[in-house]
Amino acid sequence: MSSTYHLIPPITHERDIFPQPITSLCFDPISDTLWSGNNSGNVVAYYTAQGVRGVTFPVGGDLGIKNIIASDSNVRAAGIASNGVGAWSKGGVNKWFYRSTSAITTFSNNSSNGPVFFACTAAQELLAINSQTGDIVRKSPAISIYTHLVNAPNVLLSGSSDGYVRSHDPRTSTSTINAIQAHASGIQGLQANGNFIYTIGLGMRQGHPFPDPLVKVYDTRTMRPLPPVPFSAGPAFIDILPKRASTIVITSSEGLINVVDASNVTNSEFHQLDVPSYITSSAISPTGTYMAFGDSDGVIHLVTAADEEATLPLNGFEGPPFEWADSPDTLPAIEWTQSTPLNSIGLPYYDTQLLSSWSSRLLPAGIVSPPPPKIPQQILNTMKTTDNVAYASLPKELRGRRNVVPSRPKKSTGRFRSGRDRRSDAEPETPIFEYDPEAVPKAYRKVEIEYSKFGVEDFDFGFYNHTHYSGLETHITNSYTNAMLQIMFYTLPIRRLAKSHITTDCQREHCLFCELGFVVRMLEDARGTNCQSSNFCKVVGVLAQNHNLIELMDYGRESTDHNYGHMIQAFHRFLVDTLSLEGNTYPYNPWLVPPPPNVSYPAAAPITQVIGVDAKNVIICTNCQAVREKGNMMHVIDMIYPRKPPTNDPSQGTDFASIIRSSLLRQTTHKATCPSCNKHLATFESQRSIASKDLPPILALNASAFSEDSHKFWRDGKHQTLLKSTVELRGQINGIDDPESILYELRGMIVQVVTKEKRSHLVALVKVPEGEDDGDLDGQSSWYLFNDFAVRNISEDEALSFSANWKVPTVIYLERVDTRERLNFTALPNEIDPSILCQDTNISSNRDKNIMKHECLKPEELPTLGTLVAIDAEFVSMQQEETEYRSDGTKKVIRPARQSLARVSVLRGGGQMEGVPFIDDHIHTSELIVDYLTEFSGIKFGDLDPHLSRYTLTPLKVVYKKLRLLVDRGCIFIGHGLSKDFRIINIFVPPDQVIDTVDLYFIKSRQRRLSLRFLAWFILKENIQTETHDSIEDALTALRLYKAYHEFESEGVFDKKLDELYKEGKQFNFKPPSIPSIPGPGTLTPRASMQNPQFAVNPANLLQTAFLPGQFAMGGIPAGFYAPAPSPYPQQNWRNR
Repeated sequence: MSSTYHLIPPITHERDIFPQPITSLCFDPISDTLWSGNNSGNVVAYYTAQGVRGVTFPVGGDLGIKNIIASDSNVRAAGIASNGVGAWSKGGVNKWFYRSTSAITTFSNNSSNGPVFFACTAAQELLAINSQTGDIVRKSPAISIYTHLVNAPNVLLSGSSDGYVRSHDPRTSTSTINAIQAHASGIQGLQANGNFIYTIGLGMRQGHPFPDPLVKVYDTRTMRPLPPVPFSAGPAFIDILPKRASTIVITSSEGLINVVDASNVTNSEFHQLDVPSYITSSAISPTGTYMAFGDSDGVIHLVTAADEEATLPLNGFEGPPFEWADSPDTLPAIEWTQSTPLNSIGLPYYDTQLLSSWSSRLLPAGIVSPPPPKIPQQILNTMKTTDNVAYASLPKELRGRRNVVPSRPKKSTGRFRSGRDRRSDAEPETPIFEYDPEAVPKAYRKVEIEYSKFGVEDFDFGFYNHTHYSGLETHITNSYTNAMLQIMFYTLPIRRLAKSHITTDCQREHCLFCELGFVVRMLEDARGTNCQSSNFCKVVGVLAQNHNLIELMDYGRESTDHNYGHMIQAFHRFLVDTLSLEGNTYPYNPWLVPPPPNVSYPAAAPITQVIGVDAKNVIICTNCQAVREKGNMMHVIDMIYPRKPPTNDPSQGTDFASIIRSSLLRQTTHKATCPSCNKHLATFESQRSIASKDLPPILALNASAFSEDSHKFWRDGKHQTLLKSTVELRGQINGIDDPESILYELRGMIVQVVTKEKRSHLVALVKVPEGEDDGDLDGQSSWYLFNDFAVRNISEDEALSFSANWKVPTVIYLERVDTRERLNFTALPNEIDPSILCQDTNISSNRDKNIMKHECLKPEELPTLGTLVAIDAEFVSMQQEETEYRSDGTKKVIRPARQSLARVSVLRGGGQMEGVPFIDDHIHTSELIVDYLTEFSGIKFGDLDPHLSRYTLTPLKVVYKKLRLLVDRGCIFIGHGLSKDFRIINIFVPPDQVIDTVDLYFIKSRQRRLSLRFLAWFILKENIQTETHDSIEDALTALRLYKAYHEFESEGVFDKKLDELYKEGKQFNFKPPSIPSIPGPGTLTPRASMQNPQFAVNPANLLQTAFLPGQFAMGGIPAGFYAPAPSPYPQQNWRNR
């Protein structure tokens, strides 16, 4: 038998987290999943051969898992201390559990006669259990304690502790058909295939049990022994190899694997696992392509027969998607009325005692409440007693004051634009409490977004930011990266590289460098308006999952032990390394800093040239003094602190420059075998060496202030701080200090703010380059605090000060002063290739060209400044809204529903092909869609799947780059409700480039905005959105409404028509009638004197529904739609309305 199997990288998650033996393994028959049981009583699912950790659930007890069997619908498992056997769904929810009075010793696979399996207890009971419900079908006595049960065709096989193999009738479970003693001291493994039985077990030698070196083979029908299979290493596990007749896999405890044909033992192959301990479990995949072996250290070793270049699922085929941990069902909707009982809300499930259930031990022995107030004397004077009941009339002076406490209206915590006119934003600056240095100042406290009935768009972000520098919103998963984005944005070399990268033809669908560039462009254009980094945060989550970096993912459910300081420093290193990889075009990287003379090697990645520390490690053997050098490229430096506490004496090496220098030139020792003197475990001393001139333009530091001792170095001393605005650094060459010194300036840092309750969040303190000139003019500092969307100016002393424990440094960025003018970015691309608007990008394999409605731009049609385009987008829901229902019946939105772009359509706004779409892309997404919102989006299942979609399907980044190009070229976007569309798309469009028909047809005093459907019915005399929404139809309607607006303005009747529109809208409740109707003089207005229909528009100036061939106007705005005037917008009032 030729060798067909080879080793692949093992799954080491269990070993790296908490080493414990893998006691049981099982491959899922229908999905790409490997189920494992560990020694602590937990079942863990690993998805794909890469071992992505998935669902985990306890079986019961804290001892090992005995057996796992996965079926098509559930997973059955039993543990040593579980006192029963149960079934769980693939998502980890328990379906049933049979609890036994004695321990379950083993259970079998399902019977071929029905949904029944068998289990044996330590009390020698053989149970037939319904696999769907867990009910006992039959219970019969067992001859011995069965340690193995196997359902073979028409027979139930059992292996017992006395070494016997028995066959039973599965219909009765009581009668034994045949029995034979296979081993002297017990059965260790039992398998059946066809008419053959294979057993391994223990024999006796000199009165002691020892592994039997033979695999016994028997005929199922007669229990007649057949020639055994020898295995001198001692078999510990035996498995049947599917797809091969009479082939078995024998494994020793030392990791020797023998794949052998039992009918011809010469036909075999051997493999040896690299096992430092011993094997504790084994399993074979349903197709025989994979074999898995667990060891006592928690490692799962994988062996595969697949080609090294191919990646096959564990089950051998494309199965159903993975089931992650099941989320609780949504609560039923309750129609709340005055008669609705409060108990219809129900109580949440809980498995621990409620806090309201106080025991007597928690109650004080003395008075538990204040005594009742004394009865006034004037009442006692008139009191009468009847049948031990005292009563008196209430005096006039006491009337109206009983059971009344002073109160004041509750102050709303949320600040909304809809209530801005009813409140004052002014707040007193004088503190009303005693100063506490350990209390977190108000500006540094965590800010939360409140949600009104109008959604997140109603939140007044402007109250928290009165500067020209934009903050980032927080209601997004992984938004803890906001502070890191602000640091990157205000570090000018990194900003320049990010802007350049989005102009390249990057082929990665999930690229952090591209998303960083898009955020940079958005922050540049916003100029103080709040922004969102939703696309960047989504890519962070995708890459963290792909690299199995769970510690980088933030699920928005923080606890007191959630340390964002650790998190942001790990993300900082991951981000910079990823940017270096994604931006590397070796060997075509341009030199940003002029290279030294006589350099022939290509330049490193641009990020590496800006932020990389190219040092070398000098390693010396202390025994023979042999010296060797090793290159060491680092992007992020972890700060190392002296062991002794700070003395505030720079000569002692505790000042900021000395700590940075010792971290750069880190000295370490280790033991290894010296290749020169061959001494075993020789001591080596290692130290980094770097010249001052080789220090990078940007020095990125992780503060690593994780302990109280390290944080003491940062605490302010007497009239001095550790952190300085500038720091002077010197390198070291071969142990000798470099006489040249380099001056660095502090550009920004990320600070972890820790409250007294040990909850933390991150803020950025940045020296804004644009603020250095502006600050000199108005007397303000150039330092700014970015607390997510709250931004304020602070002094330099406040930024550098660490006066209390609540302020913990995490990331520091320093800029080299002498390289600011030397960095040369001219070789980098700086403009997006406009030809992408002329390209039809599609990744769908089943696109139907007959339903394509768009026609890409021709090169001569490329838009210029002022070009009109109509746009509309459709979205799908990726996460449901999270709400909290209070005891008074009110509802509070904790986290709004998360939506993702599903379709975007952009139409020509002028020219002969006016109204013809040149972008109509459906957006591919790899995330799970929880609701397609078909009624409002028109998107159905399969429309966003590359294998099923009949439409033009495009990656999100390609579509975003097209929209980014349209914004950069100065296009004017026409649409209806564009503010929400642009927010979800995550792009900022300057207000002077947006014409929103919601604002055009709006009277501020009426406080009601009109729907596109109603406007189209009333003004254009068309019924749209009759069944579902279509983005082309909506964009076309908005464009025609815009043309109609200009027609009314040119005639000078727009204000009059707008008043009539609101009057008639009130009559129809601002909705079109249910029956198709066209507004006219007889239906929409009772005025008999009107001879013409309302809003009659010159048809020559309206957009015709038929698409006309021709060219797209390069000027953007057709002159035929306006009254004669020198300006294309003469006396327009739509922006001020």
